Amino acid sequence: MKKTAAATGKPPKTFVLDTNVILHDYRCIYNFQENNLVIPIVVLEELDKFKKGNEQINYNAREFVRILDSIAGDRVFGDGVALGNNLGKLRVATGKPFTQEMTDSFAEVTPDHRILAVAYDEKRRNPQKITVLVSKDINLRMKAKSLGIDAQDYLSGQVKDVDHLKRDTGAALISAAQIAAFYSDSEGLDAAMLKVKPHANQPFLLKSGDASALACYSKRSNRLRRVDKVRAYGIEPRNAEQTFAMHVLMNPDIQLVSLTGIAGTGKTLLALAAALAQEHKYDQILLSRPVVPLQNQDMGFLPGAINDKLMPYMLPLYDNLAVIKSKLKPTSREAVHVEELQKQNKLMITPLAYIRGRSLNSTFFIIDEAQNLTPHEVKTIVTRAGEGTKMVFTGDIQQIDSPYLDIRSNGLTHLSDRMIGEEIFAHINLVKGERSELAELAGKKL
Repeated sequence: MKKTAAATGKPPKTFVLDTNVILHDYRCIYNFQENNLVIPIVVLEELDKFKKGNEQINYNAREFVRILDSIAGDRVFGDGVALGNNLGKLRVATGKPFTQEMTDSFAEVTPDHRILAVAYDEKRRNPQKITVLVSKDINLRMKAKSLGIDAQDYLSGQVKDVDHLKRDTGAALISAAQIAAFYSDSEGLDAAMLKVKPHANQPFLLKSGDASALACYSKRSNRLRRVDKVRAYGIEPRNAEQTFAMHVLMNPDIQLVSLTGIAGTGKTLLALAAALAQEHKYDQILLSRPVVPLQNQDMGFLPGAINDKLMPYMLPLYDNLAVIKSKLKPTSREAVHVEELQKQNKLMITPLAYIRGRSLNSTFFIIDEAQNLTPHEVKTIVTRAGEGTKMVFTGDIQQIDSPYLDIRSNGLTHLSDRMIGEEIFAHINLVKGERSELAELAGKKL
């Protein structure tokens, strides 16, 4: 338990919040303990621009404004309003003039620079207190430090250690007799033989000389169960990690899966193939991915209706579907069935914005490029799961397109870290590219 400022004898700090912190977590104001918060009025101006829309940041903007309206009175522009027991005060600061140093440093009067002006004024008026600018914008934090203002990222919810997510496959050396028993006994091996404490559904590579076996830990029985290679809709695993992935994707007892790995490791392809192989168990298969425009282009720049605008962002999902179709004979039962599923809207590619408010029952839901989601967005998606639904999140936690997320703060990392150990969850990290030799080389070298 962290000590409060009163317990340590230190005065509370003053945190000045940037707009992107609120858009990342609309309840962020309750995560600063007894410290005081200042929201520059320019932040409210910026939030106003985000109120309309169906994306998560639009929802966060609206929700924060509602929270502020419910707690704010006239005092929010004066001494501040108390946020609750053991929490500090919240205050909205009006615009402050640029100092000569700021005028010399920054040619333009931008919202970011107006936020800096408020932080600079707070520090100048209260030199005995620590003033910190909190922003997810690295560049703004650098600008703040150039003016002598302390600055930090919004740390709430960040994962401290991500290495364990990359090395999740365990390894154990066992005897030749144990290997033989493992293959002959359907009950597997007692996990007491392991030198480490495994977590639920953790994959293991068992070795004995030249012999090896793939296993998965069952928390319920405390045993290592054999993992066999399974073919689904023409797609066959090409390496150990893909075999583990197909195993958990086909396991009905595992309702939530995270697949991580560099581009070309087969994350989305395996998930889609597994979904099609089990479509008789579900009412619908949904595929989606966050719309993260590149080079500051948004959907408004693209011509056509909403489906036309979304098509460029959803093409990778269609590409994976095309790969599966290419593995099947055009006249085969599986190929014809895929076409029927699409016509009947049982196999749909849909934007994430349309998921809010829905209850997804008996659905196999694949969320691609999940590293571009915030932890709150992932929570919003998972809480849509109804009875009989399985959710699969895929992505590369080292390849993030969102400017305000990183390897420790993105939703896929958050999900994998928080859920490890739960019996209905499995995490598999794919390490070997199988798209092509060129793609694997590029993923490693470039």
